[in-house]
Amino acid sequence: DPDMPFVPSIPEDQFILVEEGDPTVIPCRTSDPDAQVTLINSSDKAVNALYDPKQGFIGNFPAGPYTCKTMAKGVEFKSDEFLIYIIRATSQLPVEIEALKTVYKTGETIVVTCVVFDNEVVNLQWNYPGKVKEKGLIKLDDIKVPSQKLVYTLTIPEASVKDTGDYECTARHATKEVKENKKVVITVHDKGFVHLEPQFSPLEAVNLHEVKNFVVDVQ
Repeated sequence: DPDMPFVPSIPEDQFILVEEGDPTVIPCRTSDPDAQVTLINSSDKAVNALYDPKQGFIGNFPAGPYTCKTMAKGVEFKSDEFLIYIIRATSQLPVEIEALKTVYKTGETIVVTCVVFDNEVVNLQWNYPGKVKEKGLIKLDDIKVPSQKLVYTLTIPEASVKDTGDYECTARHATKEVKENKKVVITVHDKGFVHLEPQFSPLEAVNLHEVKNFVVDVQ
């Protein structure tokens, strides 16, 4: 098709995630298999790379925007812009789940953290008792120094007994069929159950060799 020498691309094809060191394909395909195509980088300079009209340009490309251009009946055409993003991703998916405590009482705030190491882009999902009601607040911190880690924090404000159960995070690799899940069990009590008598202060002093009793009455 001389009026459309480049096969139209879908938006998903224009953003290309590549792991460090891996080759990739810039998918500017032509409707004419014999078309002469040039790959242009962000500096408007030609990039030397293998071209396959059924796939596009194949090679190890630095991060940044790329455009393809060709001639049809003396007219220059440019493809859509393709953006390559280089990610750090190991073949393994180290994940840890952390909870400051696993026993709460009604009204307290539950905090559970899921940490993904050495991977820059993952798909992470939470499963927990209050998910259907969308009770949880999720925050992501992308930490790069001193090492790469993604810290996902799930917060459940004003916890109730119904928030008792399994808290599970599932991480999926951005480019490989790899997933890892971790779980912690959280218990929420209707009310606190330790009653202290007598009420003594946080700091108590005794004389040398003196014996002092601290009585804890558990109900």
